Amino acid sequence: MSFYDFARVVVHAAGRVLWRVHVDGSERVPASGALIIACNHVSLLGPPILGAFCPRKIHYMAKRELFEIPVFGSLIRALGAYPVDREHSAAGAIKRSIEVLREGEAIGIFPEGGRNPKGEVRARSGVALLASIARVPVLPAAIVGSGAAMRLAPISVIFGNPLQLNVSEKATHEDLANFTRSVMAEIRALASSAGEHA
Repeated sequence: MSFYDFARVVVHAAGRVLWRVHVDGSERVPASGALIIACNHVSLLGPPILGAFCPRKIHYMAKRELFEIPVFGSLIRALGAYPVDREHSAAGAIKRSIEVLREGEAIGIFPEGGRNPKGEVRARSGVALLASIARVPVLPAAIVGSGAAMRLAPISVIFGNPLQLNVSEKATHEDLANFTRSVMAEIRALASSAGEHA
């Protein structure tokens, strides 16, 4: 058993026991092939919960500084994370993301770029840009209830239907902006279906 699989089992068990995690729509997650999973980001529990309850392994971008922390950096690397430099060029992270996608793997991205508990942060176009360059589908997902995790409130994970950015040529800024809005609208709809505003 890999370290990722071991961690997934542990988080999955903790999620079921502590937060009674409920999953809806896991059958909509393609079993194979390159995929971007775009999810809301309410709390620090988001990435591990999404990873543990998604039927596929998810690779995440993480800020470069986290990889410089002794032990923790090695830990998140073993969990499939790779670094992104938020303050300088993100070209390296984009290149690595495309490599992962071309290997037929799934990448998890939080479009707001960080935790957004009140839903006030505007989504960035990174998901749309990657979908455009790599020509891969985007699967919207929503995590509901993680903001109240300290009170052991129930958590729901909902997966939507894959979306495709269909452009015949290079996507324009307008194409990317429209697709980003579509993805975020789906994420909000999923969260609302479970009784929470994303």
